[in-house]
Amino acid sequence: MQRYIRRLQEDKIRGRLRHMPAVALLGPRQVGKSTLAKRIVAASSKAVYLDLERPADLNKLRDPEAYFALHADKLICLDEIQRVPELFPVLRSVIDERQRSGQFLILGSASPGLIRQSSESLAGRISHIELAPLVVKEAGASALRTLWLRGGFPRSYLASDDGSSLQWRTDFIRTFLERDLPQLGFSLSARVIERFWRLCAHSHGQLLNQSRLGGVLGVSHHTIRSYIDLLEHTFILRALPPCQANLKKRLVKSPKIYIRDSGLLHALLDLETQEHLFSHPCYGSSWEGFVIENILAMYPEWRASFYRTSSGNEIDLILERGRRRVAVECKASSAPEVGRGFWNALKDLDITEAWIVAPVDESYPLGDGVTVVPIEDFCLD
Repeated sequence: MQRYIRRLQEDKIRGRLRHMPAVALLGPRQVGKSTLAKRIVAASSKAVYLDLERPADLNKLRDPEAYFALHADKLICLDEIQRVPELFPVLRSVIDERQRSGQFLILGSASPGLIRQSSESLAGRISHIELAPLVVKEAGASALRTLWLRGGFPRSYLASDDGSSLQWRTDFIRTFLERDLPQLGFSLSARVIERFWRLCAHSHGQLLNQSRLGGVLGVSHHTIRSYIDLLEHTFILRALPPCQANLKKRLVKSPKIYIRDSGLLHALLDLETQEHLFSHPCYGSSWEGFVIENILAMYPEWRASFYRTSSGNEIDLILERGRRRVAVECKASSAPEVGRGFWNALKDLDITEAWIVAPVDESYPLGDGVTVVPIEDFCLD
């Protein structure tokens, strides 16, 4: 039996349920949503759990209003809500009638934009929380290399060996393409999407070039944009936007693309072991994406972008919240160095708080306002 790893979002979910009628826990399949939800349900004497992929549980909602009335005083957890989007108007009616917090915990494997009617039907009544794959602060600093190689999907990370982990991720990719996308209503060719996904893996951490990708696949750049939107909405891909600073400089306008889970990235590139990763050209960009996903999973409320000018001034990640602006540079070396473009970028943006996240043992200052830090010690609080 695989061990349970406490998730950072657990307390946030409990807190939101105390103040909101409904909470939606969203994230890719197999990321641990059901395990976390069952843990919350099991801790309460007034909670029920329905898996809407199980015919027996789905049958209980043939008359949803009657079922919800039967459990009017309980927290009702509905797993894989995207299978029955027609439930949302009923949820709205029930929520408005009861006028209390903690009525529903709903789980979905797609963004609110793909779960039809959710944003409109439950506006003002629901709080959305994303559950990302495991991060270093959940797995522990000692597991850094394993987590980076295998990624944060619990079954991949906790596999008995690297070969078993890679096999799980390979199966995940196949299932996502052949089952999950059709269930969400997409009748796209699994072979084409897989080719696109692999092209994105080879472009990981690079500027998006829709025309080039379209040329390789023989489709228009508009079609490429629709593929990107699809993988973004299913939590597979991140298109990191460029910083929109109001400067008299020529800024890059294209987003950078990342495979969000490092384990899926390595599976798409056929990298099974640490040795394979060390020797692959993606080593640095893999670390960059791994760091970015860890940080954004911990600080989802911060606005994220990257900065790059035509003259070469560049910062991997810019985080903004209110008037605070923070720079993050990702270096895969245990003795990280940054070039003139980094320092010039700090001056361009007038940034006085910058971090260089690297696989180092302890934090230390590199310059005025710039600190080298191991990923587990990165903190914006």
